[in-house]
Amino acid sequence: MIGREQRFHPAYSLIERAYISIFGVPVVGLRIRARNLLRLLPKGLKPSAVLDAGSGPGVITFLLARRYPEAEVVGVDILESEIDASCAIARRAGIGNVSFQSGRIGELSWKDHFDLIICIDILEHIQDDRAALANLVQCLRPGGTLLLHVPSLYRRYPFARKRINFDVPTHVRPGYEMKQVLAMAREVGLTVLDSGRTFSFLEMLANNVSYLITRAEKRNKAFYALAFPFLNLMALIGGWMPPDLFGAGTWIIAERRIRRRGQSPAMAVEGCGKRCRR
Repeated sequence: MIGREQRFHPAYSLIERAYISIFGVPVVGLRIRARNLLRLLPKGLKPSAVLDAGSGPGVITFLLARRYPEAEVVGVDILESEIDASCAIARRAGIGNVSFQSGRIGELSWKDHFDLIICIDILEHIQDDRAALANLVQCLRPGGTLLLHVPSLYRRYPFARKRINFDVPTHVRPGYEMKQVLAMAREVGLTVLDSGRTFSFLEMLANNVSYLITRAEKRNKAFYALAFPFLNLMALIGGWMPPDLFGAGTWIIAERRIRRRGQSPAMAVEGCGKRCRR
């Protein structure tokens, strides 16, 4: 169950904890992204160190800790309150291979440390997104894997043509076009192995209705608690459908390019991996 660890959140009431024990974390968009993450993670990876860059409530971090029980899994977020709560959850749930630290992903100092870095819907919050991504690359070991997911610049609203993605508080840009993401990845020293879109029509419909209720600010909690099981079921069914042409998410899987002796930095970041889909 995705996000069930949140029942150990120190600030939640007994009713909230019971609800999470039954349904998991009640956030439709987060659940959709988490399911897509599990599908997209390359098969056969056996990382020893994993970073969740922008861990928020820690839901994805705990998923990674379960997926890679032998790895050191670290969640980093700018919000101290989220870090404190996630640390408390890890202690109460008895999850020993995960830790949390506060920090900005553009300032992390783990050079050549992680085999796998996950960054899900974070760059759109950062003014200098290129510098933040470049720093994440430096935290990867040469040949290490990065899974990056960002909102798409355009999305299709139900029964409407494509439009610019809706505005969300704390976003400094509405989203990205694929060509922007691919270009930025190459500039910072990544070889893109694969790319694509996420969110089918039903997933977008469920997410849009969820946003209308909560406005991404945890509004109308009682009404949302009633609506969530139905919206999550809609999203689960949508997960079996192919992503919409204007799906709300854009992703890449990339490796940190290994710079060989005598090779210039320009040569080291040029081009795209053989498996890259455009």
